[in-house]
Amino acid sequence: MDITIVDKTEKLTTQQLELTSDIIEFASKDSVLNLSDDTEMSVTFVNNEEIHRINHQYRDKNAPTDVISFALEDEGMDEMPIIFEGLDIPRNIGDIIVSVEKINEQATEFNHSFERELGFLVVHGFLHLNGYDHMNESDEKEMFDLQRKILDDYGLKR
Repeated sequence: MDITIVDKTEKLTTQQLELTSDIIEFASKDSVLNLSDDTEMSVTFVNNEEIHRINHQYRDKNAPTDVISFALEDEGMDEMPIIFEGLDIPRNIGDIIVSVEKINEQATEFNHSFERELGFLVVHGFLHLNGYDHMNESDEKEMFDLQRKILDDYGLKR
């Protein structure tokens, strides 16, 4: 995969940035997803202030959140679908925005490592880019089961 990673906070270590790309690569090879090697996406790490602004602007929620996904293949109201089939261009699945402050807060709250929470949020956002959601009970089970499987298989167990 072609993964662009931007750390606007400049707080993540080289190993944490590598974990981000490694776990996305790993998840992309899962038999359920099996994405092609030329698939593109981005991950941007921000602070709570910036993710609050994005959450308010795009989701009309006036609070910081942990992760936001912008899937290019999601159709909004009155939008035409983006169809990549038959085109000789890489498939861009979208962008993930992650709050580094929320990673810290939630790692402490759930009593696991920063790396486990980082992996969790990145995989969660990645699955949203691939059409998974948790708006109803059956979709939530499907998404969370796959998320848990990817994290466990990668070695980021709770």
